[in-house]
Amino acid sequence: MTTHLQVPYKSIPDMFLHRVAETPDKKAFSSPGPNRPVWLNWRQVAERAKAIAAGLTTLGVQPQDSVAIAANTRVEWILADLGIMCAGGSTTTVYPSTDAKDACYILNDSSSKVLFAEDASQVAKIEGADLPHLTHVIVISGTAEAAIPLLTLAELEERGRQVLAGDPELIERISAGVRPDHLATIMYTSGTTGTPKGVELLHGGWVWQGVAQGELGLLQDDDLEYLWLPLSHSFGKTILSGVIAVGLPTYVDPRIDKIAENLPAIKPTIMCAAPRVFEKLYSGINAVVKGQGGRTLKAFQWAFRVGRQVYELELQGKKPTGMLKIKHRLADRLVFSKLRARLGGRIRALVSGAAPLAKEIAEFFHIAGLTIYEGYGLTETSAGAYINLPDGYRFGTVGKPIADMEVRLGEDGEVELRGVAVMRGYHNRPDETAAVFTPDGFFKTGDIGEIDAQGFLKITDRKKDLIKTSGGKYVAPTHIEGEFKAICPLVSQVVVIGQARNFVTMVVTLDPDALKVWTAGTPLAGKTYEEVASSQAAHDVLEPYVKELNSRLQRWETVKKYSILPRDFSVEGGELTPSMKVKRRIVETTYSDSIEKMYEGALIGAD
Repeated sequence: MTTHLQVPYKSIPDMFLHRVAETPDKKAFSSPGPNRPVWLNWRQVAERAKAIAAGLTTLGVQPQDSVAIAANTRVEWILADLGIMCAGGSTTTVYPSTDAKDACYILNDSSSKVLFAEDASQVAKIEGADLPHLTHVIVISGTAEAAIPLLTLAELEERGRQVLAGDPELIERISAGVRPDHLATIMYTSGTTGTPKGVELLHGGWVWQGVAQGELGLLQDDDLEYLWLPLSHSFGKTILSGVIAVGLPTYVDPRIDKIAENLPAIKPTIMCAAPRVFEKLYSGINAVVKGQGGRTLKAFQWAFRVGRQVYELELQGKKPTGMLKIKHRLADRLVFSKLRARLGGRIRALVSGAAPLAKEIAEFFHIAGLTIYEGYGLTETSAGAYINLPDGYRFGTVGKPIADMEVRLGEDGEVELRGVAVMRGYHNRPDETAAVFTPDGFFKTGDIGEIDAQGFLKITDRKKDLIKTSGGKYVAPTHIEGEFKAICPLVSQVVVIGQARNFVTMVVTLDPDALKVWTAGTPLAGKTYEEVASSQAAHDVLEPYVKELNSRLQRWETVKKYSILPRDFSVEGGELTPSMKVKRRIVETTYSDSIEKMYEGALIGAD
């Protein structure tokens, strides 16, 4: 690992303009075309980004002004982001799936002056809203109508080109004034109350991330990246920084359902993903093989038995010899090479982040010659803080610190981080900012971890109740639990489950007094709590309340399944504290069978 990372750039515009100067004709970004990917080289990217930047200056955007992007991952997102920062502004990210209420909250809280909206559906979210700071909307695709002045992206770029025709060096002058401590991005995450919370990330942190990825060999200039990650998420944004720093060509396509189809055609050498993608690939491979059965299934099972033997030797620092070596070569030719071909046949590295990756899935891919290097970080650390690397990895851990990121464990085992990539703070929330930093400047992550003798970090738990799905989405369980209690009069207690899972579920208990009223005059009258709770009628009566709950939640927060527990929680039973607070971990342990039953087969076809 690098003891001190030398970062030769002071900002994203500085790093970007250096990249363009060094490799102007090299392929940069591509998007799906009718028959094949459509590529832009770095010179073309610069021409468009500069035109966008110059166009923004005509709309009154000044250095440090916030400009928002509400769009899916696409080349135009990248161009807009670069244009914003080359104009000296900062990018506020809005997930395209964010509802209108939260989208408007983000625009107001960030004081965004301009909004890049993907299409009319994104523009519609601000219809009738009170947005005093917003002066213009830029529509990326198609047309739209809004009370606020509106331009298409093409019209903005044309404005910019006209400005640059009279002042060709405008963007270079503006970019030269952007410093490492200037705000580059405000990324909003779910707060514990469900209100989005803006994380302020600086230019110095993003260029640190980009340079580190090159220095560590995570990205190489002869790679071909497959980028599908949401650029509104810090994981996608930090990879974008690495792409600019290293200068590798990148195929951009957000369609998760097209990944399996596209990989053999695009033939990338590297892909970064949340665990959910690897879970789907894993389940898809197993489902196909089991469906084929017969010799194919037997060959598959035999190959992985052989591969497991080789892997166990590898853990001991040994290599296969004799008959095992011959068997492994045969297994590779008959099975593993075909699996690699499903991913394009050229994968050098797969990187997993944003949530924990199941160890057994990591081992499965490694045995097939598709090693997944798991990393760790948070939005508050510009994503990357820890990473496993080819010259040092351990499954079940998140690797070792990236470059000169400082780490220590608090008295309770909480992971604390300090470094250039750590956020400046939470936007407009000084008290919350102060609460997550120690007096000597370490950021308290809220994750509990263990560091082994070799320096590998294992995340063991969440200190706070905020949970994170395997798709990398934060969910505030107390918010959902409170909503459901308010909606459903029959419910006593609710515990939302979802940490490192691929969807959200909940276990509920019913209020004994409310049950007496509800069952009166019905066949359930006089029945025990357990008999009522296990009845179909109880599930039927809760169903519309669950639907109502889900209508109030973001897509990734919605409750896919629920289970009614056989008794209510109590202090005596150990589920409640004397002050009547639910002991979440006790509940999850005590009722683990009910919880696991809700996730049976969840890898196959689950969202």
